[in-house]
Amino acid sequence: MFHLAHISDIHLSPLPAPRLFELMGKRLTGYINWKKNRTGEMGRQTLDALMESIKQKQADHLVITGDLVNLSLPKEFAAAKDWLVAQGPASDISLTFGNHDAYVGGAFKKACKTFRPWITSEEAHGWSALFPYMRVRGQVAIIAVSSAIATPPFFATGHFDSAQAYHLADLLREAKERNLFRMVMIHHPPYKNATNWHKKLWGIERFQRVIKQQGAELVLHGHTHVPSLEHIEGKERDVPVVGVASASQAFGGKKPPANYNWFTIDGDCESWHCGLERYTIINKENEINCTEKVPLF
Repeated sequence: MFHLAHISDIHLSPLPAPRLFELMGKRLTGYINWKKNRTGEMGRQTLDALMESIKQKQADHLVITGDLVNLSLPKEFAAAKDWLVAQGPASDISLTFGNHDAYVGGAFKKACKTFRPWITSEEAHGWSALFPYMRVRGQVAIIAVSSAIATPPFFATGHFDSAQAYHLADLLREAKERNLFRMVMIHHPPYKNATNWHKKLWGIERFQRVIKQQGAELVLHGHTHVPSLEHIEGKERDVPVVGVASASQAFGGKKPPANYNWFTIDGDCESWHCGLERYTIINKENEINCTEKVPLF
């Protein structure tokens, strides 16, 4: 039996004071949005409570589906790296990036360099790009693609391109041949009408086509700050697509309070069993309870 924990949209706080030149362009609007809408709702105490609960439950692996930071400031990347190191070995944590991790031009490259230990395959797969990558833990293949791109002000779109689609198909095929449970993570939700058009994923059809042709057991995402469960067509059966609230969202805010998803994976390639439990902040004291149990298959 394998226990997988899933969080997303950490938006690590406190936001370090940016230098004046760092607020040029999109970062200025993001900084104003943080000060106006997020400072009072997204806090470190909530995140700390969530992480303590995950540690007590002793997950076999933790996956983070993007948005570690807010404005892709160099000081934010440094703080997020320190935070990740404090959570445990990089071999026990895998992540992908969100739009806030690639907030401005050059940020994605900086994120890849800073967080390399958490996005590295243990095996060579014959291509130079970091994404997609695959890590194998027990009977589970943890496969990550990245939808993170720099966008103009007031946009938070993502992109899943043809190169990633080609290599994702390879990894899904390889994992199937190795009789592994295939979990794919991406930041933006890979199904239609999940968000407003200025926050959507470009390449939804491309992503879904790969899953339909090759199959997968589970897809995880973030971005919406909402716990959700949808399905897309797979090769043998429909594939659950599971979202999660922001890991820093305080109780009583505009968005649902912070939660993490807890997956129990058992069985084998002939008959996988996967259950979902959601653990959620239930009050302003940051107490956490299991608020939902769903047998996925």
